[in-house]
Amino acid sequence: MVDFFLQTVTMSAPLILMAMAGYMSERSGVINIGLEGKMLTACFVCAAFAPRFGAIGGVALAIVAGIIISLLHWTLTQVYRIDHIISGMAINLLASGGTAFLVGSGIGKDILSDAQRLPLPLYYGLAIVSPIILYAVANRTRFGLRHKSVGSDPDKARLLGINPQTVRFGALICTGIFSGIAGSLLVTETSAFTKDMTSGRGYIALAALILGGWRPIPAALSCLLFGFATAVQIQMSGKPLFGMEIPSEIWKMLPYIVTLLALAGLLGRNRTPAGLGKH
Repeated sequence: MVDFFLQTVTMSAPLILMAMAGYMSERSGVINIGLEGKMLTACFVCAAFAPRFGAIGGVALAIVAGIIISLLHWTLTQVYRIDHIISGMAINLLASGGTAFLVGSGIGKDILSDAQRLPLPLYYGLAIVSPIILYAVANRTRFGLRHKSVGSDPDKARLLGINPQTVRFGALICTGIFSGIAGSLLVTETSAFTKDMTSGRGYIALAALILGGWRPIPAALSCLLFGFATAVQIQMSGKPLFGMEIPSEIWKMLPYIVTLLALAGLLGRNRTPAGLGKH
């Protein structure tokens, strides 16, 4: 039971951090299907630079990488007004292909030692408190109220003297920070970078955000649901169920099946931010 609980936490923490990254972006009106690419880039940068600059340096550079990729998305969608989904998918493809090429060239293949990784409880603590902090920021601060205002109706926000591009710029920086931390956590858990190691976590985090109604705390709880499904998959893989042998591939599908079923049951029932995808 203890192992199962720890696995649920381990599987949920990166999802929670990425869901918070998605919250900061999408609640400001910027669709962010590129969470997968941001997280993967952060994973690679942390794995590549932690051996040289230490644990803190690796995480710091992963955060910088997350911010750079996030601001690329901001530039494409807010300055050049490229479709948000096209921009996000381009970032995902760039991250997947770029990191695979670099790893194939021998960069970022080191196994991280304990001294090159921050303690896991630090990451898990951040995953626990970040939804609470974002809830407080969203409802108690000037930036948070402007952030929601822009995401709800950018035209009305302009009439109130709020510049949507400026607010979204700040929101995307926050997205990059959370992406960098989440990517660093994933590398810390595995001790090394592998090709496409995020395995769809960015998409699952986005699904959790939608399931949570674009609210930080419900989104975090949704991540726990997906983390629970992944823990079940790990525990049950290779074990019989009611006397029947279940192929391990079936269990590996479980988190994604849960994601699809949760979203299918939510269609038409959730309130998307009215300004999502608008300029």
